[in-house]
Amino acid sequence: MLDESLIRSQLNNTVSEISLPQLGHHYRGKVRENFIDKENHQRIIISTDRLSAFDRVITTIPFKGQLLNQMSVFWFEKTKHIAPNHIIDVPDPNVVRVHECESLPIEMIVRAYITGSAWRAYQKGESVSGIIFPPGLKNYQKLPEPVITPSTKAEVGEHDLPISKEEIIAQGLVDAELYADIEKKTLDLFRFASDYCAQNNLILVDCKFEFGKTHDGKVVVIDEIFTPDASRFWIKDTYESRFERGEKPEILDKEFFRQWLIIEKKYMGDGPIPEVPDEVKVEFVNRYIQSYEMITGEKFEPVIEGNVIDRIKKNLNI
Repeated sequence: MLDESLIRSQLNNTVSEISLPQLGHHYRGKVRENFIDKENHQRIIISTDRLSAFDRVITTIPFKGQLLNQMSVFWFEKTKHIAPNHIIDVPDPNVVRVHECESLPIEMIVRAYITGSAWRAYQKGESVSGIIFPPGLKNYQKLPEPVITPSTKAEVGEHDLPISKEEIIAQGLVDAELYADIEKKTLDLFRFASDYCAQNNLILVDCKFEFGKTHDGKVVVIDEIFTPDASRFWIKDTYESRFERGEKPEILDKEFFRQWLIIEKKYMGDGPIPEVPDEVKVEFVNRYIQSYEMITGEKFEPVIEGNVIDRIKKNLNI
């Protein structure tokens, strides 16, 4: 973990938004700035320090962009033998240069345990993406087998919605052959990462994948993979005993922040966005650093070179 005084000194040195029109057409995602060079079929993706929850941008967190970008790059390198991805190079700790892709209009979500939105739907007796979970499950319980619960990809500020495999194919969002391909890649990636995490005392609870097609038709993994923003991670060696006692697992991902919003602020995405105290931001940074270090086996080295945006521009030769 980082010294609290260091984190607090960087609370205002974060990347909320960045505009670099010279890089190409600009698209703003929930937490990433995208600059598209159509002529060269490339895209610059800058991971900002924005923190989103319930499909709303809530605040900014120091070092979050660096942590997410470096962790995603780590996983893309580890899994490129399973499924190709869009990475070309990494010009800055917050930045990747990637192949420009036509994004598929769905997200592939894999769940090995029932929790989060799936648990909330289960309590109401609802299916998730057309899947009906078996009766008698408890929150945080391991499922018999990992399941895929796809969702739509909403615009920024809108909510992603569960959608079944059958609906995806019937609506022509993805044809049956392509769906079978990304379904296999999704499960293969998940199993590999689950085994890898288990060796580092982590449970990979669930995660999401996005896929796209390059200009020459190659299907690749895009966006991010196995980060605490897009996945849930629990500490492995305490899971069983805590579950048996009816306690929450030790959580290293963004779920602790979602729970803070729900319990402390009664917030689930509707209404005014609540203020986030500094101590919650500090806790968030340290949980993400712990996750980064446990997964990668490397010590997190925060890059502190004055203003983050100035550093990014320098490294992009702007």
